[in-house]
Amino acid sequence: MSCSGKKINIILIVSDTFRNDLLMEEFEVKNGRRAKVPKIKKLAEESILFSRAYCASFPTVPNRHDLLTGKYTFTYSNWAPLPKEEVVLPQILKKLGYVSMLIGDTPHIFKDGFNYDRGFDGWIWIRGQEDDRFRTDPEKIVLPCKPEKLRNVETTIQHMRNNALRVFEEDWIPAKTSNAAIRWLEKNYNRNFFLYVDFFDPHEPWDPPEYYVERYDPNYEGEKVIYPMYGPSDYLTKEELEHCRAMYAGEATLVDKWIGMILEKVEELGLWENTAMIFTSDHGFYLGEHKLIGKSIIMGNIHGLSPLYEEVAHIPLVLRLPERMMNSKKGLKIDELVQTPDITATILELVGSDYRVGGSSLLPLIKRESSGWREFAISTPSLVHGARGGLRPTITSKDWSLILSSFEEQADEKEYTMIVDGKPRVLKPLGRIDTELFNLKYDKRQEKNLIEDYKEVAIDLKEKFIEMLRKLNTKEEFIKPWLKCRRIDS
Repeated sequence: MSCSGKKINIILIVSDTFRNDLLMEEFEVKNGRRAKVPKIKKLAEESILFSRAYCASFPTVPNRHDLLTGKYTFTYSNWAPLPKEEVVLPQILKKLGYVSMLIGDTPHIFKDGFNYDRGFDGWIWIRGQEDDRFRTDPEKIVLPCKPEKLRNVETTIQHMRNNALRVFEEDWIPAKTSNAAIRWLEKNYNRNFFLYVDFFDPHEPWDPPEYYVERYDPNYEGEKVIYPMYGPSDYLTKEELEHCRAMYAGEATLVDKWIGMILEKVEELGLWENTAMIFTSDHGFYLGEHKLIGKSIIMGNIHGLSPLYEEVAHIPLVLRLPERMMNSKKGLKIDELVQTPDITATILELVGSDYRVGGSSLLPLIKRESSGWREFAISTPSLVHGARGGLRPTITSKDWSLILSSFEEQADEKEYTMIVDGKPRVLKPLGRIDTELFNLKYDKRQEKNLIEDYKEVAIDLKEKFIEMLRKLNTKEEFIKPWLKCRRIDS
């Protein structure tokens, strides 16, 4: 596909842990004050918004595996390096004459031999996030809160050390990532290109310039829990939790500003005429909802998997097509269920590739040519460890969200997981593990479990889930735990 005989350029921007309710400024920090992301909101208003987008493989690394391959990799892979035998998007694009560039500061896809740069013609890793072994000084670091409130003290110290020399906003990592992308565009704008920009923020540790945080929680004088321990949020005071929301909102606003700088450069270079822009995230984050903070439950070297409610599973997805293809589509909102592998399929159709992936191109939806679009979306950590750690896949339909809990017992032998940060921990169920069913039409906050009243709905969604796993050629040993589930097969 092309505009005016020239191939369509692709810019893909991922902002890690960017909740869906940030997108249209619906995320409330406190007292009615909402997080502001004006640049991304404007992009969504002038583009095509997919209001029911859901992650597939969870969290960070598995999501990028889905994104670069177009597959539902939770059926066979885990938090792991990119397999050498996998065909990835930049390899396909290279055969079509594209130059591809990866610029990012998300550490897990670069470090420890994870090789998610494979296939790209060039790549830049902006250093300094989390426990990236970037700096060894300053030696002494003063923690911003009591150590027991932090998910990992060493990671917090390393992150603070990595970023100790910042003075101006341009020294913050999102600014560095944005500026690297801008410089690359200035040198390569006249080529057929695929530019993938991966921001780790607003992932914690939350450390935007203080004036961003003060917009949302002025005059706060308590501890700053910048890297909170994952799990029940009751170890935080009301004020501390509100300040966590403020720091998260501040970091989202910071990222928004610097994504906006990329958008301005695209306009200055006259690229909108022939460039497709995609904005999305890998997952969200609990900030007090469901009495949780984080996206898992971590206690020392023990890792329990929390349910993937809407705050985590529901992701933003915005697509701006080249100007000549937009016509009357500006501001179009599509409410069909879409997932991360669909992004890959859409890019492939846009560039004219007939390479087939597990996702489905979104272009037929946009053109109103699609019939029988998917009935449900699956969001889950990898299934290769069975139901260990309290794993519960989320199956989302138009009106329902089913969080599926297996009867499978915890095995005697230890199983380790590398999610959510690449550190090995023992999988162990923590908290109440159960099947839950929510009507999203009437209960968006998922507060009332209707499993006993609408068991037939749960049975139907569970059967569709099993059927989908088989269509994806999932090994039967990975399907077996989900054949008998709590509240459904009792």
